[in-house]
Amino acid sequence: QVQLVESGGGLVQPGGSLRLSCSASGFTLDYYGIGWFRRAPGKEREFVSCISSRDGYTSYADSVKGRFTLSRDKAKNTVYLQMNALKPEDTAVYYCAADRMGIGGMTSAPYDYWGQGTQVTVSS
Repeated sequence: QVQLVESGGGLVQPGGSLRLSCSASGFTLDYYGIGWFRRAPGKEREFVSCISSRDGYTSYADSVKGRFTLSRDKAKNTVYLQMNALKPEDTAVYYCAADRMGIGGMTSAPYDYWGQGTQVTVSS
């Protein structure tokens, strides 16, 4: 069974850090382009970050550039999103997604598999 599962969300104070994990079962994440997206209350889903399986190229939304870092752990079949210097506006449900073509991208269209999401709340 093909499945993506996010974890690592929670409540954190402004300026704090969280590391989100995206784990896969039924397929090898290293061959897939991976994207992270988020949906804040009352807003549309937006792109956060992505990584290509072809060359390892990563891309970030301007709003998170310099604060978030995406990385892979091949041995654990997991992709991480390290989030530092969190702000209240980062509050959202975060989703990871996998693209069989290995590219990823900043729109949701290329992605074949999605996780169920993990809640991140940044508040004092």
